[in-house]
Amino acid sequence: MTDEDGDSDDFETRAIHAGWEPDPQTGAIMPPIYATSTFAQDAPGEDRGYEYSRTGNPTRMALEENLASLEGGEHGRAFASGMAAINTVLNLLSAGDHVVVGRDVYGGTHRLFTDVYEDYDLEFSFVDATDPDAVAAAITEETELVWAETPTNPLLEIVDIERVAVVAHDGDALLAVDNTFATPYLQQPLEFGADIVAHSLTKYLGGHSDIVGGALITDDAELDERLGFYQNSVGATPDPFACFLVLRGTKTLPVRMDRHSENARELAEWLDEHSAVETVHYPGLESHPGHEVAAAQMDDFGGMLSVEFDAPLEAVRRFVSETDIFTLAESLGGVESLIEHPATMTHGAVPAEERRKTGITDGLVRLSVGLEAVGDLRTDLADTLEKTIEI
Repeated sequence: MTDEDGDSDDFETRAIHAGWEPDPQTGAIMPPIYATSTFAQDAPGEDRGYEYSRTGNPTRMALEENLASLEGGEHGRAFASGMAAINTVLNLLSAGDHVVVGRDVYGGTHRLFTDVYEDYDLEFSFVDATDPDAVAAAITEETELVWAETPTNPLLEIVDIERVAVVAHDGDALLAVDNTFATPYLQQPLEFGADIVAHSLTKYLGGHSDIVGGALITDDAELDERLGFYQNSVGATPDPFACFLVLRGTKTLPVRMDRHSENARELAEWLDEHSAVETVHYPGLESHPGHEVAAAQMDDFGGMLSVEFDAPLEAVRRFVSETDIFTLAESLGGVESLIEHPATMTHGAVPAEERRKTGITDGLVRLSVGLEAVGDLRTDLADTLEKTIEI
């Protein structure tokens, strides 16, 4: 369905068309890669909408408009990495401010908060964000931001965005939600009251493991202006080619996420019955403690899952090292399947004691389930389990 301006309500159509129309001069279907650092001005201070590529670039603007549309937001900002995007949110804060953080977050996020910004007199409290009461109890008069991931990395916990948004706003704090695992195709946090949505474009939105990027989306024009100020001032912006590649990725996001979710769900159900597996962390399983909340705020459950083994560390390390189709690598969200060991890889920067409190054990393995034939993926895991865990 389209409105009077020809804009569609349907995600699949917006994924392909939002942010760009065929070039009126050449008819180019895809946005050109504007590989220029600067733009000619008609007179001093009189430009044609662009003056310098750090400040704004047509390829980047097409991506930012596309991302905003997909998240159901009004404003989008693209960055050189997901961490650059998260850093920009923290630029909104001042010395003495307090942030409530979900305890299960990406290791790089934890490192940025504790090893960088605590030195600038910001205070962080890590809590169980799946419990809105725990979030509320952590909020103080100095709290300016609540930061949450859902599903979380790597335990696939589910945060009730709507309830946590109420808690944050009651405390006069912003709520920022990292939506990387779900993508806007499966979940749109702004709809449930979030103020800022963050993405690592490196993951599902890019979708092909060939770029690094980040994004922030908001409905608040004043907040977007502040984010834009720091985007330009700090300069951690993506190059035009990276923006072009992400735009290529968003066009196929719906069909890719359908397959990611289908494959992950089948593997999760199989692994949940496997004798070598202690626990499967996947919100699509009815046994998952966050299943009902996930079913209410997500359209499907995504392509990420984690598996817990009650096995020696050396056996777990062999398991993640000896798969054939699953590649041992950090990152996620590409068309290929990846496997990793959070305690020694993506979350190695988190102190061991904090990992244990969060539930990130030495027996935890994270899977990014790709688009390969699911039977091949299952055989790969089964054969490797037999050689390594089932000794």
